[in-house]
Amino acid sequence: MRIPLKLSASNTITTHFEKIASLGERLSVRLRNLCGQRYTDILLHLPTGLIDRRNLCTIAEAQTGEVATIKVKVLSHHFSPSRRKMPWKINTSDSNGDQLELIFFNGGKWLENKFPVDQEVYVSGKIEALLTEKQIIHPESFLGSLVPAHVAKLWPTYPLTAGITQATITKAVGEALAVMDTDKNLNQEWLPDELIKSHNWVNFRTAIRQLHLPDDINTLEHENPARQRLAFDEMLAWQIALAKVRNQTRIQNGIAHPPVMELRQKLIENLPFDLTNDQKKVLLEIDEDMMRPTPMLRLLQGDVGAGKTIVAFAAAVRAVAAGYQVAIMAPTEILASQHYITSQEMLEPLGVKCALLTGKMKMSEKRKIYKSILEGEVQIVFGTHALIQKDVEFKNLSLAIIDEQHRFGVRQRMALSDKHKGNGTTLDILVMTATPIPRTLALTVYGDMDVSILREKPPGRTPVKTTVMSTDKISDIIGATERIIERKEQVYWVCPLVEESEKSDLAAATQRFEQIQKHYGDQVVLLHGKIKAAEKEKIMADFKAGIYKIMVATTVIEVGIDVPQATTMVIEHAERFGLSQLHQLRGRVGRGADQSHCILLYAPPLGHYATERLQVMRDTDDGFIIAEKDLDLRGPGETLGTQQAGHWLCKVANLETDKELLILARNTAESMLKHPMPAEQEQAVNYLLQIFERDDATQLAQSG
Repeated sequence: MRIPLKLSASNTITTHFEKIASLGERLSVRLRNLCGQRYTDILLHLPTGLIDRRNLCTIAEAQTGEVATIKVKVLSHHFSPSRRKMPWKINTSDSNGDQLELIFFNGGKWLENKFPVDQEVYVSGKIEALLTEKQIIHPESFLGSLVPAHVAKLWPTYPLTAGITQATITKAVGEALAVMDTDKNLNQEWLPDELIKSHNWVNFRTAIRQLHLPDDINTLEHENPARQRLAFDEMLAWQIALAKVRNQTRIQNGIAHPPVMELRQKLIENLPFDLTNDQKKVLLEIDEDMMRPTPMLRLLQGDVGAGKTIVAFAAAVRAVAAGYQVAIMAPTEILASQHYITSQEMLEPLGVKCALLTGKMKMSEKRKIYKSILEGEVQIVFGTHALIQKDVEFKNLSLAIIDEQHRFGVRQRMALSDKHKGNGTTLDILVMTATPIPRTLALTVYGDMDVSILREKPPGRTPVKTTVMSTDKISDIIGATERIIERKEQVYWVCPLVEESEKSDLAAATQRFEQIQKHYGDQVVLLHGKIKAAEKEKIMADFKAGIYKIMVATTVIEVGIDVPQATTMVIEHAERFGLSQLHQLRGRVGRGADQSHCILLYAPPLGHYATERLQVMRDTDDGFIIAEKDLDLRGPGETLGTQQAGHWLCKVANLETDKELLILARNTAESMLKHPMPAEQEQAVNYLLQIFERDDATQLAQSG
């Protein structure tokens, strides 16, 4: 049972700040936009670098090329009002009478206010030598009345944004640290004593202070115990939240689907191919989940072309045979339509009534479908976000299947769950993705789910050959396409944009379509996201029927189109795409027995990372290897999609370099929740969840 936190009456670090006293309202607004709205967000806006100003010396002792901190007296200003590009020079001297020149290239009257003549100041910066004279260009300056130890120290540098300086962040951090020092909720430790001792970790307060007020040049290194402690705290907060969701799911009442398998067997017998061993294994895992009286919450990862749609259909007909309805939600109309078209070929002959529901349908069409769903006439409904609108009501929904899970968030899953009307029961949920997810991300983002994996490709498919070429070869490729058409095969040609843009040099689908159409006439068709839904469906159906030989498209074809006779994929400006997206696009070909090709076109010159990405695509077609490399090169946002990634992206931890900490955090979370905690520790753990904003995530996921 969750114990309510008894917060102290004074400010806590999770308090939302209205204004940082030393900054004023305008800068405080900018600070909130950069860091977040809480003192915690300031504290977790950690420095990324250090400037060593500890070399406190005289001008004579200062060495050329080194950073020195010197107390000087301002003697005079020299500038030319008529020649603004000339540097502003300030002459200074130290207590020994030696002189140091300060140079500013963005000078102005403000410098006379900042460096009044006869005023003593500390200046710090890299010493330059001009003949016998020493200079500092654009030095940092500090009040001469300060204690030397407050100036000559390690100064952290922070990530900034427009209108925010290092001085601004430093002031804000100082105020946040003062709040932290008075926060009584941090007096109780949330980590087990043996864990702290075994890793030589300091407490949370001390770790924060060490990173913002460093006394060692290596403080910000990855292995520093203070950083490790905070990274672990962040991962632990997320893993505890996920563990609570898992535990909550296990005690809920689910729908125990009876083992009515005749319809499933007919579906499998009618397939023109045999199921792979992976598909059989995953179906067994799903069947076991559906028979249990607790809700299924399973993630199905299927590499491109591994056959996850068949698995989804097999699970769906299992529910239909037991007298229930199924909702299958996809992120785009193209994908939802493709699933619906496939269902008409595979499920309707078995007597399963299917329907398609999208937001762009006419209201009269929608009302008919609403009525059919409510009365139970429709057994499986495919759709987009339209499925979670308030007008959609099911008679007896028992299974929700969400395709391309990384395009949705927890809220969409929760909204679909709310369509279930069972008395005290929760429906089964199967979420699927054709974007393989590295184990690190799976543990972090989908740790509340059971995971099934489809790696094995159906038999009879020839691996796709991938070639990397310069965009200089576009005309040659267009001409060579004629041989592909003569073999009665088809081509996808993918461009990043729909139309030319003044701000971008990327190829545009409309312009490329017009160029290719000059060669091949009405054998070419254009497909992009701005085309109306009904027209998109017709274009897809006609392309699949072979009426068109070349489809010029945007990334709208990334998922959802299955045309076995399409054997060539051309991707322009491939260097601008992430690996996972390139893998998805390449997966549109190679779906038959004929040899398929993927041509990755790049605009030279290629940078280091772009070269590495394209090399990976040329070397492997294993989606799981590609996903791991994508995480290395591009970060988690590319693998999961911006919306999903934004829900959990780390402030401190690094999911690549902190993998061992993540495993430790998962094991620690499970251990901590296995037995009742003392009240004080549970309060501390709940405060940890608040600090890293995982308490709301937990409640939201539990509701869903």
